[in-house]
Amino acid sequence: MPQAAYVHVPFCRQRCGYCNFSLLANRGDLYTRFLNALEVELSALQMPRSVHTLFLGGGTPSLLPEIERDRLLSLLVYWLPMDETGEWSMEANPLDITEAFCQSVRDLGVNRISIGGQSFQSAKLRILERDHSPSQLRIAIEVALKHFSSVSLDLIFAAPGENLSEWELDLKLALQSGVQHLSTYGLTFEKGARFWGMRERSEIEAIPEDTELSMYQTAIETLTKHGFEHYEISNFAKPGHACRHNQHYWQGQSWWAFGPSAARYVGDTRSVNHRGTIEYMRRIEQLRSPVDELEVLSSEQKIRERFVFGMRQLSGVDWAMLRKEADPATARSIQSAIEQHLRAGWMASHGDHIRLTREGLFISDSLWSEYL
Repeated sequence: MPQAAYVHVPFCRQRCGYCNFSLLANRGDLYTRFLNALEVELSALQMPRSVHTLFLGGGTPSLLPEIERDRLLSLLVYWLPMDETGEWSMEANPLDITEAFCQSVRDLGVNRISIGGQSFQSAKLRILERDHSPSQLRIAIEVALKHFSSVSLDLIFAAPGENLSEWELDLKLALQSGVQHLSTYGLTFEKGARFWGMRERSEIEAIPEDTELSMYQTAIETLTKHGFEHYEISNFAKPGHACRHNQHYWQGQSWWAFGPSAARYVGDTRSVNHRGTIEYMRRIEQLRSPVDELEVLSSEQKIRERFVFGMRQLSGVDWAMLRKEADPATARSIQSAIEQHLRAGWMASHGDHIRLTREGLFISDSLWSEYL
């Protein structure tokens, strides 16, 4: 039975140019309708299901007004109860983080806040089309740290026009802020996002790949030097502050998921809800399943995915243990790819463990197709 759950809240004040997530901007008129649909979807559990981790993402869950937010959190407290040692993360926009907000969500059980800050610099925030200022981000972090023992911050690097010294300043200010967890993401141009079309029309330009690589290297060197563990390709944490929820994914464990576009993995089955919020609600209102995609994984697929997801962790994968669960043909296929990447210097072996090297980290996305 899954010990983790993800809930997608598909609302934002605005859609940033780099975002292609499932969300609706400036649609407060749909909050109640969405919560009604979510309540029906949760009730399909038939009884409360205890979990160890719960992640409330989006979108911007913190955007909901207090009445709707309290209703949402109360639904989750009932259907997905956690014990006192559980981790309940909630994504939040800096503009929403006030003393009253923090007190309210903490009282209902949230104990970890993930702040979508992206940068401490005004010009970069404007380019990324964020709606907060550097000072508002600093204040939000200060307030969150007073109420939560674990605060995470998202940062984006390789924004159009950004140089290495500007990224170094963002890292410096993040370290000074006192957050215990940092997620650093290179800006990607995704189909469906406004930046994709702008790049195609030459209205914005991606920075050179070697500059982006230098930024990633700088993040690793700077953050590990200051006591952060680089525990996953994009994630860094002070000891004891790694995101336990995301580790469920990377370790191939199962999880529940609810809301538009939410993807779950239960038993041998992966299923994904309809991406569109309106269609998600409409299906539930018509007493139909919100699921839009469903796949029953073979034993071979499960082994291959567990290897790839596990390799996102800097600790790597216990290949000797995983190999015992694989059929001989699958084991030979994966072993052949591993040996190729060991020779190339992109992976390293330490006893029974296989992990990415520093060079492998930089090109990891290009490796996985050989395993899946």
